[in-house]
Amino acid sequence: MSLYRRFFIILNFIQAQILMSFVQFYSRKHKQPFDRTNDTLKCEDEVVEIVNDIPRFVGRDNYALSFGDQWNKFRKTQLDSHTGLPITETRLRRCMGELYDQLAGKNILEAGCGAGRFTELLLKQGARVASADLSHAVDANIANCPLGENHIVLQADINQLPFAEEQFDVVICLGVIQHTADPEKTITNLFSHVKKGGSLIIDHYAPSFSRYTKSAFIFRYFLKRMAPEKRMGAVEKIVNFFFPLHYSLGRNRLMYGLLTRVSPVLSYFHSLPDLSREAQYEWALLDTHDSLTDFFKHLRTTEQIKAFLSQLNSQKVECWVGGNGVEARCKKA
Repeated sequence: MSLYRRFFIILNFIQAQILMSFVQFYSRKHKQPFDRTNDTLKCEDEVVEIVNDIPRFVGRDNYALSFGDQWNKFRKTQLDSHTGLPITETRLRRCMGELYDQLAGKNILEAGCGAGRFTELLLKQGARVASADLSHAVDANIANCPLGENHIVLQADINQLPFAEEQFDVVICLGVIQHTADPEKTITNLFSHVKKGGSLIIDHYAPSFSRYTKSAFIFRYFLKRMAPEKRMGAVEKIVNFFFPLHYSLGRNRLMYGLLTRVSPVLSYFHSLPDLSREAQYEWALLDTHDSLTDFFKHLRTTEQIKAFLSQLNSQKVECWVGGNGVEARCKKA
């Protein structure tokens, strides 16, 4: 056997071990684990391609295509390691509470991982992380947070994840549930993956006076009807037009407040003043694209989220106003 052939076999074995390290991919249809053969996962008549070391349980063309485009274009923008600021860590600590400092050795399902702004922190805390996303943002994720014995990545629908139930100590889903077709169904499915005694961490957009008095819904109406490959360019033109106004009026709260009723651009000169102008521009592009091109945008109140979590087999339900709307956590009884 040639040296090259030996190397290929060893490399393939190592990749297989990484993919099957701390949790196995599981066929919900056949109720048994997948087996790996070269660049596929197989379970009877189910065959899943592995591309760029990522099992692809869904095709590229889905309603989250725009999200994948934005995360690959801005793959480092919101990483704390890139900004040098604890923006994401502050949010993650708030959502997880004391659990954040107890993640070492825990198996975590990160549903809707995006480019990895939370992934890098979870791994830094010593957790074993399975990062899943419906879009090709998974490619940006492994570029930022390489695969390893504590990190696997998969492209999959978070409502049809290829894992047996109750396999994870923590399931975390931030910035995602409001963009799914049925938020309550999504929460139920995510909760099914939590071990008994484990935790579910989520957030959700909430209704507010501000949401109903801004122009974003008008821009969104037209952008949603554009071809996905044209949306990013259109959003860039919108941001390039309004961003200088946001920058110049950023210190005048009255004028800035009036501007935000007309401009659909999201900017953070007040809430994240330590970001450089260049970083502010990137965040504005990223979050404005996210806000104007999402296929679904559901709203839920704090009371609705708390009531629904309480209907599940949960305990210690906590729910509060924060972040993008509502933040919540609970444990499985």
